[in-house]
Amino acid sequence: METTRTLRLVADQASVRLDQYICRSCTGISRTSVQRLISDGHVTVNDMVAKPSQKTRLGDVIVVKIPPPEPSPLLVPENIPLSVLYEDSDIIVVNKPAGTTVHPAFGHPSHTLMNAILAHCPGITEIDGSVRPGVVHRLDKDTSGVMVVAKSKSAQLNLSAQLKGRRVLKRYLVLVRGNPAPEQGTIEAPIGRHPRDRKRMAVVAGGREARTLYRVLRRLNGYALVEATLQTGRTHQIRVHFSRMGWPVVGDAVYGVKVGWLDRQFVHASRLGLRLPSSGEWVEFSAELPGDLEEALGRIPRL
Repeated sequence: METTRTLRLVADQASVRLDQYICRSCTGISRTSVQRLISDGHVTVNDMVAKPSQKTRLGDVIVVKIPPPEPSPLLVPENIPLSVLYEDSDIIVVNKPAGTTVHPAFGHPSHTLMNAILAHCPGITEIDGSVRPGVVHRLDKDTSGVMVVAKSKSAQLNLSAQLKGRRVLKRYLVLVRGNPAPEQGTIEAPIGRHPRDRKRMAVVAGGREARTLYRVLRRLNGYALVEATLQTGRTHQIRVHFSRMGWPVVGDAVYGVKVGWLDRQFVHASRLGLRLPSSGEWVEFSAELPGDLEEALGRIPRL
């Protein structure tokens, strides 16, 4: 049975990129693998989770934990109901239900959105042989709403360029506890791995740029229904930003506040806008608030 390997290094050079230093000090590990280990929180420097851009200082104690390889799941078609909002030869736009993982991964080998899409679009695996062919953005397992998947390599490259250039509209409906002020505004705070818990994200100095626009739609007895527009796409961005502002997302067990009247996070991808890869035409797709979230709004306790 394979176990995690732990490498311990003491930096004998200063001002060297951490990934370069580890590569030079450890044979048999590629720089790409090292960068992935750093991004996934498996590298610490002086007992603090390392940052991708970090440089060494003389005497730094660097610990690299190399987990055993995870078994590769297979992507197989499954006849799972799929809510298709739009489809052409290049893309498919779906309304993802809450509780559904986007693609197979360790712990979630099947019954994912991609298993359903493969049954609907058998040729999508021609893009590549991975378990996420055509995936250009993701929604958390417990986030519902609009998501686009490319059906060809050219469409995937086109959509990826739109996302990288911040030319895609990504709008969400979010219920938070508290009274956001002012009525609308911008949250700008860098996001990176939590310094001590690699499974969480946090607002950290030196993190990646993150920008969220918000607008209060309704105030409901100490809660607020907010429209959030992402101008960057960092992991858990909405949940981390609103938590940082003191407006925790309702139902979010990690960064937000758990309540007895909702058993998942109140985050719904309500609108997605992009240019069709085939024609360049600007289009927008929307998904109504699902029943469980509508019901939750009616169950907010009265003050």
